[in-house]
Amino acid sequence: MNITGIDVHTYMVKDLSRAIAFYRDVLQLPLAPTIGENGAEFELPDGSTFELWNPAEANWPWERGHGIMFAVADAREAVAELRSRGVTIGDPMDNRMCFTAIGEDSEGNQLVIHQRKP
Repeated sequence: MNITGIDVHTYMVKDLSRAIAFYRDVLQLPLAPTIGENGAEFELPDGSTFELWNPAEANWPWERGHGIMFAVADAREAVAELRSRGVTIGDPMDNRMCFTAIGEDSEGNQLVIHQRKP
């Protein structure tokens, strides 16, 4: 077996409509044309897919998502723009290999902005 990549990253959400509005309107992710009753997908420019899923129909308990980092060219610029749209997010942290800023989405999931260093 050779794992060739990750097909989709998923966050559970409490209110699908509110979460779609956050990721579509605030983060400006492109919403994929197919939306199911309990979920939505966003197709990113690099070919990766980000999904929102409301597990209420499946009787699964909601769990806070963490660990997905959204790539940006300039973390400081991205943080300033997100703050202007009402997002609560920390200042970019300068790590050895990258800059990261951590905040929250409309559902309480961790939102991470990530800029790789050259």
